[in-house]
Amino acid sequence: MPHAPAFPRRYDLDWLRIIAFGLLILYHSGMFYVTWGWHVKSVHAGPEAEWAMLLLNPWRLSLLFFISGVALRFAADKLGGGKLARERSVRLGLPILFGMAIVVAPQSWLQLVESGEFSGSFWAFWPQYLDFNSDFSITTPTWNHLWYIVYLLAYTLLLAPFAGRISRLMRGPGARVTQALFASKWGPATALALPVLPHILYRLTLDPYFPTTHDLTNDWANHAHSLTMLMLGFVLAKDAHFWSAIRRALPAAIALVLILGIGLSATWAQWEALSTSGEWDWIIWPARMARLAYAWIAIAALLGLAQRFLNRPSRALTYMTEAIFPWYILHQTLTVMLGYWLTRQGLPVGLEAVLVIGGTFAGCALLHELVIRRVGFLRPLFGLKPASPSGAARKANAAGTV
Repeated sequence: MPHAPAFPRRYDLDWLRIIAFGLLILYHSGMFYVTWGWHVKSVHAGPEAEWAMLLLNPWRLSLLFFISGVALRFAADKLGGGKLARERSVRLGLPILFGMAIVVAPQSWLQLVESGEFSGSFWAFWPQYLDFNSDFSITTPTWNHLWYIVYLLAYTLLLAPFAGRISRLMRGPGARVTQALFASKWGPATALALPVLPHILYRLTLDPYFPTTHDLTNDWANHAHSLTMLMLGFVLAKDAHFWSAIRRALPAAIALVLILGIGLSATWAQWEALSTSGEWDWIIWPARMARLAYAWIAIAALLGLAQRFLNRPSRALTYMTEAIFPWYILHQTLTVMLGYWLTRQGLPVGLEAVLVIGGTFAGCALLHELVIRRVGFLRPLFGLKPASPSGAARKANAAGTV
């Protein structure tokens, strides 16, 4: 049985998790409007918003994996590795299966309808979607945006047998190592620089050979980056020296994020010309390394800001800590369905975008509040524990959400 010392709840990370999922919903709404490939596209799609997407893309999922690692550490210290694996297999496994069978199916249907590959109704499409031997040009059934949950479950099961040993290590010799790294006057610089190094290694050795696929079995570069972030969160979750260094590094982190963000935006605006001309190779690879540094330093800045301004409980936090996971499961299907219909109504781009984004958030909120949280058998299908009658129990339920 685990006997980890008590550690205060990290309300700041609860808020950051909610914010990160909220940004992810906005990002997927943005995918409807940029020139990059996606399931369905707006008639107004163009490059205008791509600069903002490029600034968000390097760190949005990495932040979630880091926070998930922290949450796993708290859960593992409370439950032990075996119980953690069993509980997360249900809490994450059921939403994956339900999501693939039901929630994601309309995305694939509308994608194939828009491409002209399928012309029938959803009810005619659904049995074919569930057939693993279907001959569509896309994989069906599939998990689409739910890949994050699939990967999180896989990493949890890999980590669970070693969770207790790692936790004990970080309370003993590991704490002395982090003290040496982060407690000195160079601690803030170390906290900003050291976590970037493995990602540079992966960029040089894995990224060129393993493009991101989200298919679990042939996605080794993405696994390396994502699992490293989760392990970083798990290992440092309760390390006071690291979190102190993050607080002290906040002014430098904010300044570096602004400098790197402006510099990278200018470079990305000319990326096609730079990458096709051998004369600019001296800029290409430093820019790629700068992108990796920008990703972690942006996360560090957000961690520092959250510690300073968001580390307090509230009723809104308790509610949204539970709500945001069902919102995540639902959001992309709502975006695809709303976008597909609205872009055929001849609306100006501004109004269409407001309706797509607002409709996605409103649909998530209404379906969670009026249906998911109130219908007992739906709760586990969206990653929620059974409903509890007391306020204290509801808080405990929300606190257990990954």
